[in-house]
Amino acid sequence: MITRFALFEGTIKSDQVAAFRTAVKERLVPLWTQFPGNTDVRVMFSDDRDDGAPEFPLILAITYPDNSVMDAALEAPARYQSKEVTGQIVEEFFDGRIHHHVTQLNEYKA
Repeated sequence: MITRFALFEGTIKSDQVAAFRTAVKERLVPLWTQFPGNTDVRVMFSDDRDDGAPEFPLILAITYPDNSVMDAALEAPARYQSKEVTGQIVEEFFDGRIHHHVTQLNEYKA
């Protein structure tokens, strides 16, 4: 299994946190869950961080069985729609940058 993370590094514009979170949940989550082949979509909003740590108001994690399934999902119509909607939301609410990381999943039960 692999997970592709989208890290939203930056800040939400003044007094817009609730509106940003609502826009993500209502406009982006329905698209992200349509990416073909994903096994789960996790949307994590930051509530706190260590002193001096960079701000990540949103971290998106989408898990796929393997790279070929992920590559196909990245070419799907829902992905292109989500890029357009993300651009709109970023313009309205977010100051920063978005970067992506693909990781191998290693899970250990406590």
